[in-house]
Amino acid sequence: MSEVRIAAEPRTEFGKGAARRTRRAGKVPAVLYGHGTPPQHITLPGHDLMLALKTPNVLLRLEGLPGGEELALPKDVQRDPIKGFLEHVDLLLVKRGEKVTVEVPVVATGDVVAGGRLEQPVIQVAVEAEATHIPETVEVDVSGLQVGDSVLAKDLKLPSGVALAADEETLILQIADASVLAGAVTEEAEAESGEEASAE
Repeated sequence: MSEVRIAAEPRTEFGKGAARRTRRAGKVPAVLYGHGTPPQHITLPGHDLMLALKTPNVLLRLEGLPGGEELALPKDVQRDPIKGFLEHVDLLLVKRGEKVTVEVPVVATGDVVAGGRLEQPVIQVAVEAEATHIPETVEVDVSGLQVGDSVLAKDLKLPSGVALAADEETLILQIADASVLAGAVTEEAEAESGEEASAE
């Protein structure tokens, strides 16, 4: 998994005004908590943090803190709903070798069988892994699946040292009959055109 070095600075100003000043300076307010320690209020460089967060469950190595380097996982990321910039980040303090439970994206690979259509109601699954060995994704090869086949959480092939933390019977994906959907769409279109004709 990715481990990204990032410079952190202690934050001494609080409140909305202070947060706005921090963001204007190109930094993001953050809180670091965990392991029964008092929360640490810090700021992180906005651009570096934005790039790091493109990787799911990225492990941040925070440098420049009074107590020395710390490892942390992003737990809650708040963005501006309109402009999308980072407003605030909650970070969970972790130690090497420590196990954590995180949501990992499920990625389907391979070609769907002819006449089939991939349906994937679950796009990420909860797993337990060492904080420094969290898989970036869990891949599912659908190339050998036939119409009607499905993959449950217990069927996922997880890397060594990674355990499933979700309900084993959770439906991850299935191969549906593409012609059934096509028929339903055709019937719906015919029904709509019939309604329009009668309205005229």
